[in-house]
Amino acid sequence: MFERVGDLPLHVLVIHLTVLLLPVAALTAIVFALVPKWRWLLRWPTLLLGLGAVVCAFVAKESGEAFVAAIPQLQPLVKVHQDRGDLLFLFVLVFAVVAIAAFLLLGGPSALASGKGAKATKSRPLELVVSAAIVVVGVLVIVQTIRTGDAGAKAVWDGQLPPK
Repeated sequence: MFERVGDLPLHVLVIHLTVLLLPVAALTAIVFALVPKWRWLLRWPTLLLGLGAVVCAFVAKESGEAFVAAIPQLQPLVKVHQDRGDLLFLFVLVFAVVAIAAFLLLGGPSALASGKGAKATKSRPLELVVSAAIVVVGVLVIVQTIRTGDAGAKAVWDGQLPPK
């Protein structure tokens, strides 16, 4: 199921979406946490991107494992990439949980002049903890996405490109 789309390995296709979506989701959530006056605008995108990040990371992980299973001689070349991808998936799971918590718990003003639709803050300490968690986990997701992609690119391209 996770091996091919037509004649192309699914992993090669899905990683491009994953490498784009994970940092965008993390940056959106970080802005949502740090800029209360934008929360009315970013509440739903934070939730949907957080959940979408889990789906993309899962498909990337499973399709990568299917790719290596189809070509077992790749295993030693992609070991570091695979280990980093496994860690990234765990970070993304935590990120999604924290994004859901932020969606539910962080308050903010409304975009309407009447103020209708504003979400009251449950408690200031809780808001600070959830905001800090979003920032920390979001940064971890961004850094680990870069590290994982770098390891994969090195596994594929190391020694194949002409020197600068």
